[in-house]
This record gives sequence, C-alpha cells and structure tokens, in this order.
Amino acid sequence: METSSATIGVFDSGVGGLSVLHHIRRTLPEARLIYVADSAHVPYGDKPAAYIEQRSHTLTRFLIEQGAEAIVIACNTATAAAAASLRTQFSLPIIGMEPAVKPAVAATRSGVVGVLATTGTLESSRFAALLERYGEEVEIVTQGCPGLVEQVEQGDLNGSRTRELIARYTAPLLVRGADTFILGCTHYPFLAPLIRDVVGEGITLVDTGAAVARQVQRRIQSELSTRTKSAHPSTGSGRTDLHDAAQFFTSGDTEAASRIMSLLWGETVVARQLPIECL
Repeated sequence: METSSATIGVFDSGVGGLSVLHHIRRTLPEARLIYVADSAHVPYGDKPAAYIEQRSHTLTRFLIEQGAEAIVIACNTATAAAAASLRTQFSLPIIGMEPAVKPAVAATRSGVVGVLATTGTLESSRFAALLERYGEEVEIVTQGCPGLVEQVEQGDLNGSRTRELIARYTAPLLVRGADTFILGCTHYPFLAPLIRDVVGEGITLVDTGAAVARQVQRRIQSELSTRTKSAHPSTGSGRTDLHDAAQFFTSGDTEAASRIMSLLWGETVVARQLPIECL
C-alpha cells in the first residue's frame, strides 16, 4: 500500500494532541487523520492510572473501528498509563509520547533542565526511568502545572490567568538556573508564545511533536508496507479532500470542541460526538 495515505488515529485527553497532529500532517500530508479529544474526561493528569488506561482502550477500539491502521497516544500521561497494555492487546503500531529529556539534555548550556508537566506524567514510572537515565548528566527540575491544560481547553492561550499560571510555574525553574524547558504535555506547545514572552528568548523550549511524527512515518513505512491498501483512497492528486483527510471527534460538547479545535487547528473544524458506548 502507499503508506503515505495510511489512516492514523490520534487521541488525547482533550485538544492538546492537536499540537502533535500538526506535526503528523506536515510529515505525512496525504495521510487520513482521525482525532479524538476526550474532553469530557479532561484532564487525565489528576486521574488514577487504571481510569486512564480504561479510557485509552475505549478510544483505541473506536479509532480502529473507524479504520485506523496506526494509533498515536498524543498524551504523556496516557502513554505512561496505557501504552504497554495497548501494545499487548492490539497488533497495529501504537506510538506514544514521552517528555523530551534526551534532546533537552543535549540542548542545555547551564546544565539545568526544567520540566513543565502534569502531575500524572511526573509521578509515572516511565518518567522516573527517564530521570534515572539522564539525571546524572544534568540537573533536572520538575514542575507540576495544575490548571494549564484547562486554560488551553478553554482556548485561553494568552489571557491574564494563563499568564499568571505560567509565571508561577516557570519562576522556580528560572531560580534554579534552567535554560531549557521541556513542554511535557501536548497542550503546552500552544502556550509556547506566551511562555517565551514570560521567560524571555534565552530559554530553549523543547517538545516531542516533530519526533513523534517522524516515528509514525517510520512505523507505518516498516509495518504497513505489506498490508492491503487502505479503503480510503486518495484523489487523483494523491491527497484526500479536507473532509476525509481529517476527522474530529469529542466526548465533550461538540459546539465548544468545534470552536476550540478550529482555533488550534487553524481551519474550520466540525467535531462529531463519540458514540454513547465511548462516552
């Protein structure tokens, strides 16, 4: 099959995973994308791992039913809670997220790296393993960021409340001398302009969206190349039309989701409701 036109399913606790979807679209412009925002259950960061795992399985099954040939867990917390069990249950490629500690360690000049993330990510064994692996090379300072996900979910990317939270959470990292910040949640890249405005141009911001997109490309090329061509053929130009190329679903309010997704995606989005068994 033409792996460039594969169907890729992406899910997140809410709209933050659209930051990853942007990178996937740029890397695989002919792919059919199906995105699920689990906004009725956002944020994942303060919920039990078993709950997040159950939601992840529900959303993965839905995406597979919609024709997904690869799944991207566009959420650090859900990756930590569910990636291993998803890979055990499903045979298709499952690509997850993890805070970009390795590139941040390579980028720092001061030897101090700050991590902005949700509580769920910071408390996960997956993140603990990263700290153990790279913590001897540099000082890694972590900062939980309650409330930032909710600000992005509301579309408040530069308001006074969002600025206040960013100033509060970045201050301890700056005091410790961090010159490189890991954006450890897929919602946070949408706040990058405001973060940079608050902390200054001298701070390097690192996220993993582009690396995940490259991994998706590698996985579908290596694992889907021998499978039957997708049932969602492209047009004569090699590109599906916009409606077929990107579809959006939510477990939350469709009107609110459509408005926020349109803002973050940069095009008009009509979000559809997940079926009742997935809510």
